[in-house]
Amino acid sequence: MGSRASTLLREEEIEEIKKETGFSHSQITRLYSRFTSLDKGENGTLSREDFQRIPELAINPLGDRIINAFFPEGEDQVNFRGFMRTLAHFRPIEDNEKNKNAAASEPLNSRTNKLLFAFRLYDLDRDDKISRDELLQVLRMMVGVNISDEQLGSIADRTIQEADTNGDNSISFNEFIKVLEKVDVEQKMSIRFLH
Repeated sequence: MGSRASTLLREEEIEEIKKETGFSHSQITRLYSRFTSLDKGENGTLSREDFQRIPELAINPLGDRIINAFFPEGEDQVNFRGFMRTLAHFRPIEDNEKNKNAAASEPLNSRTNKLLFAFRLYDLDRDDKISRDELLQVLRMMVGVNISDEQLGSIADRTIQEADTNGDNSISFNEFIKVLEKVDVEQKMSIRFLH
């Protein structure tokens, strides 16, 4: 099975994915092996059902939201390249990446892109702002029935009140960034991938 994974991924594809995502050659081949093991249809793509078989996602209260992040709007399959682009948001930022060429496009694992990824988990209707209802839905996903609707409403109201600087009763991406400016997003949104 291990040889199947390495033969289907061409060297030039690995190089392109390395440039685009910052993953090392060995990380890409290891993740390709994991990708192919999840690909139950053996068609080179993953479906939502394939993702739901991942135990860590199955038990995560935001698992469905995270799974949705892998799929472009209107798509129900993701190929390996798309899989890697999404995973790249969770790649730790290395010291040598912090002072990269400003003219180059921002890496997928930059602080801004990590925050945008997190923002989109809350922005359920993709209108570029988080409404009270969206915040309530995500809070409900995270806490289940452990907190009353009244308490959740109070948390949502207080959060919006603190974050909303322009008075539109929602949280824009810029407001989201400002609220999280002291949070170590790089640490909290990183997964250690084996080298």
